[in-house]
Amino acid sequence: MSAIVKDPNDLTGEHAVGDAGQITLACLFLAIWIADTFFLSYTTFLNNYIPMTIRISCGAIFLILSGYLAKTGLSIVFCDKREKPCVIRKSVFNIVRHPIYLGEMLLYLGLLIMSISLAAAFVFLGIVLFLHHISRYEEKLLVARFGEDYKEYMQDVPMIIPRLWKK
Repeated sequence: MSAIVKDPNDLTGEHAVGDAGQITLACLFLAIWIADTFFLSYTTFLNNYIPMTIRISCGAIFLILSGYLAKTGLSIVFCDKREKPCVIRKSVFNIVRHPIYLGEMLLYLGLLIMSISLAAAFVFLGIVLFLHHISRYEEKLLVARFGEDYKEYMQDVPMIIPRLWKK
């Protein structure tokens, strides 16, 4: 990591309600997941069929992957020094176009796997739809700013779900 980005022109922009929506949905998810998992247990009956050791192990893998994607993506965007604004194609950005959003989704998925709450799963679906919506919006901004270079990047790198094969 080098110098922190000080020039706001280096960043293209975000959806107007992106941050507020993410915080609101995170609080809603956590409140429902915690209430249903630890207190109410209305929609956690599937936990009776999958052993806790498997759920915790699998969930932990998703949480670790989530942390890696988020940390790596954020450090590239905000800490790497770039001579001029450009399409970032290195590291996790060469796997998916939105590794930070993927990391966020994997965080919730990891928690869901650890304790399967169907009520929280519905909120998770809403989070996925919201992140897809703001990703599409941000991509319009990036196409407007970087043109053909970003369109080529869109062709080469999947949006959220990594390819298991090379193109």
